[in-house]
Amino acid sequence: MSKDQISEAYGAAGMSSQSMEQAVPKKTRSKKGHERRVNTTIYVILTLISIIWLIPFVFLVLQSFRSYITESGGQVAYLLPKQWSLDSYKYLFEGSDFFPWCGKAIVAACAAALVQVALLSVLKKIASQGSSSNAALRLLLLGGMLLAGGVALVMLTVAAHGQDLLGNIPRALLTLALYVAAGSILGRGCIKQDDRLLRTISGYEEEGKSSAFRKLAGQFGAFFTLSMPLQCLLKPMKTSQFLNWYGNTLIIALFVSVLQTAIVLSVSYALSRLRFKGRKLIMNTVLVLGLFPGFLTMLTLYFLLSNMNLTGEGSVPGLILIYVASSGMGYYISKGFFDTIPKSLDESARIDGATRFQVFLKIIMPLAKPIVIYTVLMAFMAPWGDYIFASYVVGTKYDYGNVAVGLYRWVNEASLKTEGFFTRFCAGGVLVALPITLLFMALQKYYVEGVTGGAVKG
Repeated sequence: MSKDQISEAYGAAGMSSQSMEQAVPKKTRSKKGHERRVNTTIYVILTLISIIWLIPFVFLVLQSFRSYITESGGQVAYLLPKQWSLDSYKYLFEGSDFFPWCGKAIVAACAAALVQVALLSVLKKIASQGSSSNAALRLLLLGGMLLAGGVALVMLTVAAHGQDLLGNIPRALLTLALYVAAGSILGRGCIKQDDRLLRTISGYEEEGKSSAFRKLAGQFGAFFTLSMPLQCLLKPMKTSQFLNWYGNTLIIALFVSVLQTAIVLSVSYALSRLRFKGRKLIMNTVLVLGLFPGFLTMLTLYFLLSNMNLTGEGSVPGLILIYVASSGMGYYISKGFFDTIPKSLDESARIDGATRFQVFLKIIMPLAKPIVIYTVLMAFMAPWGDYIFASYVVGTKYDYGNVAVGLYRWVNEASLKTEGFFTRFCAGGVLVALPITLLFMALQKYYVEGVTGGAVKG
């Protein structure tokens, strides 16, 4: 019916036009449409913010591919290079055997992974003929896999460097013993946990759950990680100035991430689970101290470190000590996450005879994977790009500094418009940002879970 027909019908019924307007339902704005418009606006704003945030990084990447030989190596008014080149990256590795050294590690790791996966397939068939609950067969499987892969890796690494195995037996045996010891620790748990821990070893997954490529990839990652320190024992790599800074930064970040994670999680667990006298006083005191910036203690820290010879040439252990010393004060997020885990789990384990450390290690830690990864990530990122404390501790001994101090020296001591250090600075900045970017992208899921989980309670 048209609107006129509706009006005639209401008029015949004796209804006024005002009553008719009240009776006809008005159109309401769609809720879904409103939400769609709001979400679109938010996405547009976030996209613009992301583009603005990425502009400096894009500029850094583009300038790093500008050759300082064929064109100006300083700051220029154009964005795209006139001639794309890798000269700035080559300069960073000048005088180093980094690529041949890493190539030998890759070849040795690939060959050792193939040997171990092949032997693993044979040992699986042997173990499948016996009882699945036979602990001896499982340990035979684990021991054979560890020994075969470790021996193959040691022999291949020694051969890749053209060295005599007999002349390096102590170092080779030390590396092999550390590898087998780590595997034995895993093997002790596989007996009591019905192969669940053993299956976490790369290459041991069931045929239907793991492809051949995943097995080889897992083995290659494990052996490549082991091959690096083994090569350092056999024949250390020749480093350039940039690689020396990069190595110092990596050493500091790795040690800090391990030590700081252990301290933060221990403090967080104690404050979350234990009730003792002075607990609230400690938490309030730490909260108040955290309001003051750490720069206020720089003079005192430098005086203490200089008395212990941990400045200048000893700046690497000195920086590790600085970053780790007050790490327990950053317990807030981790404690909030531990508060969300039911305390009934602790009480049940304590009734069964578990100690506090066993409860923390075997019950709380597996449930707190997001906050553990979040803590490791934040502990690794903090010293990676630090400049203020690092420059203060290093002083004029730039060769013992991190990449932030070294790269700043390049652009500070040379003219940005006449010298070629600006493009080399950009290339170094890309190599510094790359591992952090990849690490954050890979662990972003756990990072978000850790932050959101730790913000529930405090």
